[in-house]
Amino acid sequence: MARISAAAGREHLGKRLATYAGAAHTAPAKSPGARGIRSLLSFLRSGGPSAAHVRDDARLDLYAYGMTVAVKGRIHVVRYDTTSVFRTSTTDDPARAGTTCTLTGADGERVVLRGGPEHGGAAEWWSEIERGVTRAQLPRALAALDKGERLAFGDIWLTREKAGCGEKWAPWPQVRHRRTREGAVELGIGGTWHGPGSGASGIPNAFVLRALVERLGPDGAR
Repeated sequence: MARISAAAGREHLGKRLATYAGAAHTAPAKSPGARGIRSLLSFLRSGGPSAAHVRDDARLDLYAYGMTVAVKGRIHVVRYDTTSVFRTSTTDDPARAGTTCTLTGADGERVVLRGGPEHGGAAEWWSEIERGVTRAQLPRALAALDKGERLAFGDIWLTREKAGCGEKWAPWPQVRHRRTREGAVELGIGGTWHGPGSGASGIPNAFVLRALVERLGPDGAR
């Protein structure tokens, strides 16, 4: 507990809000480009090269501005304002599905968190992480858009005036959107739906993208 508190203090995570049990292991170092993302997602869905050996019970301490993950004697620190979060589905069976997400730690290392029937509280800690990251990153994203910057979430990109996917784009008044599973969104651009769909896990911080679309889209307050 003392080591966890000290690690959280060094990163100025603020007040401790909750503690949960889960399972965690580290993921391979990030590789550049789409190939690196595909390799990471393949690793996550399979549970790693030998899931039975790399999964370990973990302690998750959630703070006002981030979280710590204690596993195998190590303490990983995640800051909500800088992390990238990827979420994956561990199974197609909703009755057995667990929550799996990968977060980038303050040191750049990726940590995979797993939750399910055998690790209580998964829904709660996932919701807290989503809220914390959105709270920390949405104002900065909106400020960047106000300055004329372009933000990218995987293949989807946004400016204050328009949204696009690759080479296709449309002004916000002409963009339709709807929610998809895992909290991501699809954008209707030029009569075609674009977005993660079943591949929502390939988009970093998909819930921040969702919040931006809700603000900027035809039904939002631009």
